[in-house]
Amino acid sequence: MAAVSLRLGDLVWGKLGRYPPWPGKIVNPPKDLKKPRGKKCFFVKFFGTEDHAWIKVEQLKPYHAHKEEMIKINKGKRFQQAVDAVEEFLRRAKGKDQTSSHSSADDKNRRNSSEERSRPNSGDEKRKLSLSEGKVKKNMGEGKKRVSSGSSERGSKSPLKRAQEQSPRKRGRPPKDEKPVKDADPHFHHFLLSQTEKPAVCYQAITKKLKICEEETGSTSIQAADSTAVNGSITPTDKKIGFLGLGLMGSGIVSNLLKMGHTVTVWNRTAEKEGARLGRTPAEVVSTCDITFACVSDPKAAKDLVLGPSGVLQGIRPGKCYVDMSTVDADTVTELAQVIVSRGGRFLEAPVSGNQQLSNDGMLVILAAGDRGLYEDCSSCFQAMGKTSFFLGEVGNAAKMMLIVNMVQGSFMATIAEGLTLAQVTGQSQQTLLDILNQGQLASIFLDQKCQNILQGNFKPDFYLKYIQKDLRLAIALGDAVNHPTPMAAAANEVYKRAKALDQSDNDMSAVYRAYIH
Repeated sequence: MAAVSLRLGDLVWGKLGRYPPWPGKIVNPPKDLKKPRGKKCFFVKFFGTEDHAWIKVEQLKPYHAHKEEMIKINKGKRFQQAVDAVEEFLRRAKGKDQTSSHSSADDKNRRNSSEERSRPNSGDEKRKLSLSEGKVKKNMGEGKKRVSSGSSERGSKSPLKRAQEQSPRKRGRPPKDEKPVKDADPHFHHFLLSQTEKPAVCYQAITKKLKICEEETGSTSIQAADSTAVNGSITPTDKKIGFLGLGLMGSGIVSNLLKMGHTVTVWNRTAEKEGARLGRTPAEVVSTCDITFACVSDPKAAKDLVLGPSGVLQGIRPGKCYVDMSTVDADTVTELAQVIVSRGGRFLEAPVSGNQQLSNDGMLVILAAGDRGLYEDCSSCFQAMGKTSFFLGEVGNAAKMMLIVNMVQGSFMATIAEGLTLAQVTGQSQQTLLDILNQGQLASIFLDQKCQNILQGNFKPDFYLKYIQKDLRLAIALGDAVNHPTPMAAAANEVYKRAKALDQSDNDMSAVYRAYIH
């Protein structure tokens, strides 16, 4: 969006990250909310929700000038509700202006009429002046009584009644900003960041997001180039945070922790990633940090990280906290919890639902289980990395739920690929099929992105195919353990295994399409 001349009170279209432009109003930020440094931003309160954010000026457009354009490109019930909220705001503002205008005109007419009646001639003026001076002194006491009486009378009326009786001009201050209509759908946070669930920030590319420096312990400490949180709505914990594993998901998570002002020490299995150096171990990170997060690929990697040489377990002391964000089976996470707790440590499992893009955007969904107190201690971290989190009870519950979620997602992806190939072999347009799906009940960001990957032949990994196949395998085993049939997942798993045999393991999950065309 091109930069425009804007000021306080203007209605605008604001674009936040990869989400569609949304109607809002430029308002004064809360006193304790600092403006991001180095960027020209306005504080925007969005209609149709209680969300707000610092938005860069180049991401803003005037509301009226671009209204028709935005309505054409954005659809959906939530969007229409937001536009309706703007129009209602404008109608109320117009009504107040008219009321104020009529009131002002009436006041002027009354003053003119009064002046005509009370204008003295030169002969009477001196006599009335001396009389009026006496009356002023006499009436001052009566005036005070009348004011006091009036205050008592007003006190018996409701605030709404008094507000209706007073014009904005008489109150001597401009009318308060209209409060946007609150959206009743909790899932609206798919579009905008909630001030309670996700920090509203002025997003920018982090070209120099990490700064590596040596500490006395020899661990790799990463700090933000500017470690001050860009938004006052999140107070980063003062606890030292560790993070193990900087793959597709971990790198984005760490970046968002840094952006929100956390101090993070990292380690990665592959030395060339993110500047990690030889000799630094998981044990060192755990021993020097209060809370250590880990996000690795599978059950074997999760166990090796904890139980292997110089592993997490060697750094655990009473009070040390370990949060495993890997997607693994319930048996693995239960075993890890037991060994951590046996050393006096605290344990929380917190696998995440999402992909690389959502990780980079800080929009993951976090499923947690285990130590409830540790879950609370991780609050600012979870707010930085995700849009919402769920606490699911005892250890193992989050692992089970995560596998079920990914089972559904993996099966859906296989079905999308199957439908697109069937359209192709029967002479139907794959693009038309996507257009039809995008206008129906299945429409979603996931559907559109994965179909676009297939149509463009772009399988750059956003969620590795080998990992979704691993999750399907573990979900099927979960069903077997309780004698529950999973025929759809089993069928999808076979297709992914075929894709892996075609060397698609390190491509995006949408490359399962190639299993149908070879």
